[in-house]
Amino acid sequence: MDLTPTAREVLYSRYLLRDAEGIVVETPEEMFSRVAVAVASVETTKEARERWGGKFYDIMSHLLFLPNSPCLMNAGTPLGQLSACFVLPIEDSMEGIFKTLYDMAMIQRTGGGTGFSFSHLRPRGDIVLGTRGVASGPVSFLRMYDAATNEIKQGGKRRGANMATLRVDHPDIMEFIGCKDAENTHITNFNISVWMDTAFMDYATDRNSPFVYTLINPRTNEHILIDGHRLVEAIVEQAWKTGDPGLLFGDRINTDNPTPWLGPLEAVNPCGEQPLLPYEACVLGSINLARVDLTSRNLDEIVRTAVRFLDNCIDVQTYTLPAIERLHRLNRKIGLGVMGWADWLAIHHIPYTHDHAASCAESMMSQISTAAHTASIELAEERGAFPGQPAIDIPQRRNATVTTIAPTGSIGLIAGCSSGIEPYFALAVRRENVLEGKTLFDVNPHLLPYLQLLEHPDRDGVSGDPDAVMNYVKEHGTLPDEAWAGEWIKPARDIFVTAHQIPYQQHVRMQAAFQRYTDNAVSKTINLPHEATREDVYNAFIAAYQEGCKGVTVFRDGCKWTQVLHAGEGTSPATSDEKPIRVVAPRPAVMSGHTEKIRTGVGSLYLTINYNGVPREVFAQIGKAGSEVAAFTEALARLVSLALRSDIPVEEVANQLVGIGGAHPSGLGPAKVLSVPDAIGRALVHTAVHLPEGKATPIYGDICPQCGNASLRHQEGCVSCGSCGYTTC
Repeated sequence: MDLTPTAREVLYSRYLLRDAEGIVVETPEEMFSRVAVAVASVETTKEARERWGGKFYDIMSHLLFLPNSPCLMNAGTPLGQLSACFVLPIEDSMEGIFKTLYDMAMIQRTGGGTGFSFSHLRPRGDIVLGTRGVASGPVSFLRMYDAATNEIKQGGKRRGANMATLRVDHPDIMEFIGCKDAENTHITNFNISVWMDTAFMDYATDRNSPFVYTLINPRTNEHILIDGHRLVEAIVEQAWKTGDPGLLFGDRINTDNPTPWLGPLEAVNPCGEQPLLPYEACVLGSINLARVDLTSRNLDEIVRTAVRFLDNCIDVQTYTLPAIERLHRLNRKIGLGVMGWADWLAIHHIPYTHDHAASCAESMMSQISTAAHTASIELAEERGAFPGQPAIDIPQRRNATVTTIAPTGSIGLIAGCSSGIEPYFALAVRRENVLEGKTLFDVNPHLLPYLQLLEHPDRDGVSGDPDAVMNYVKEHGTLPDEAWAGEWIKPARDIFVTAHQIPYQQHVRMQAAFQRYTDNAVSKTINLPHEATREDVYNAFIAAYQEGCKGVTVFRDGCKWTQVLHAGEGTSPATSDEKPIRVVAPRPAVMSGHTEKIRTGVGSLYLTINYNGVPREVFAQIGKAGSEVAAFTEALARLVSLALRSDIPVEEVANQLVGIGGAHPSGLGPAKVLSVPDAIGRALVHTAVHLPEGKATPIYGDICPQCGNASLRHQEGCVSCGSCGYTTC
């Protein structure tokens, strides 16, 4: 089996079965066999079970197709939950809100991701008739759901992932838009998106005309008039600052709703690519385009096998809630997508930014869509159409939806291919602490063979040497600038372009190309460089709307975390021989300060933070004088003070501390303190954002909960670790 070292480490750390003592008891080959046998078990005869089980094993073991992670983890086990995507309703009552919270917990503990529309909840300050009190509003319950998710570990493998949507005309929309801003950093388990219609976007596109917009109380139907342009500016501002919210074009999504008689679509799964009805689920899978092409396997045959695999999963799996089983069996939604698209383009020497790349995307997805829908029609002839389909004079399908472009963070690592339809994030990636302290290093496998095809004059033994270029790539993660490497590598720079080198127009164009032949939606991040402006974010939103996308997520590099991906073996691309010089400022004669007591798992921490505009000095005491804990705490405080007096921004200092786990955490939910370093980092953030002047930019947690590295990155609408492969998807 052709698995990379990284793939094997990811499988051993998260996917392969373990015994009661936590020891891995199966090989990757046995995992694929377990899944294949389980999924084929619903075939009606022994011969069919063996035949289709063999076909399922073949496409998985050759890495031509992989299902979503819950299927690989749970198929053939007592847990038995195979779907990745769920949507749950939230009714405007305390009973409904807490019932959905319970349902969320049941789903997430089995590995599923959940989406919610908070649009039916009455706004903050509205009347609660039963108690004569006032409502706390959707955002307060969003925070509650987030805190609960923080305590649920999915199937013992990962924390839950969620998507919250709110209609753009809800009275609390401004609070929702800003709920992940500086002073609300404890919302860490939700992506958020504004659910809007094309009429709103038409007005948003025209910035020169007045835009009076009406907010509507969902309980009373009371209307509130606001400046629509101010609402657009707030969305753009927060997306520029934090990567949230994204946009979902609701009427465009509902135009493709295959069962409108069952109700409108109002919410999506955590990464936005799968609109679902309340209590509906979907099982996903992806075809590895690079592997299909390299092995010359028949794409249509792989698609037909994959569609049958995913349809079988609906009947094989164990359902956590009866309502979900009823809806999933009623509509039988599946989502077949692709991964390895950047690899496919590189293999064919097509630049990601070229018009021909978008044309190839349309052609490829058109072929897959045709083959997938044909397979679903054939399955309907064999097994019957999905029960939710009316008996009208149209081709009867087995599945209400068939195609989806989903994130492939973890399964892409297993398949050894590029993620989904994204461009390369880097050409060389270092992954630390993957398992038991191991460090793995991945270099793009297609780059050196391509460089060797080019004519490369060897000047001074450096600039024309492919090996010298590869050494630079290994160090920095990108190809060198032509100025020193020579013009001969320019074709490679065009083809092996990385995400932040691609203009937003090309990102959007690629998403739209795949969307044209996809039933559901497309998970794609419009990556922008750190220096991108608010105007760039606005233009990317408008471009996605005008190109026909169903939604859009924009992420500006560094807006939520410091540099989070280890690109290459070095720290960053070298731009000059100059090195920054840090000067430690003398301690100011007079500073203000405060002392607070923080409960930690190793005792009460007494923390003093002094400041003159920004935090400059930290004193910390814990435990008995002379103890190791006391010594460690004092040393940490001294180093933090040194960093602050060296003009290192407080958010950078805090970012190195927040999220560090210890053996004895204390507290629950947003108030949970993981360790002494975590307590000091959180206190620095709290102090910085509440200073009367010199307000610092607070930080968001970027520490991976699995390996502990500062290696989380935002891609395809989800958060994944560049070190160990952990993902919230």
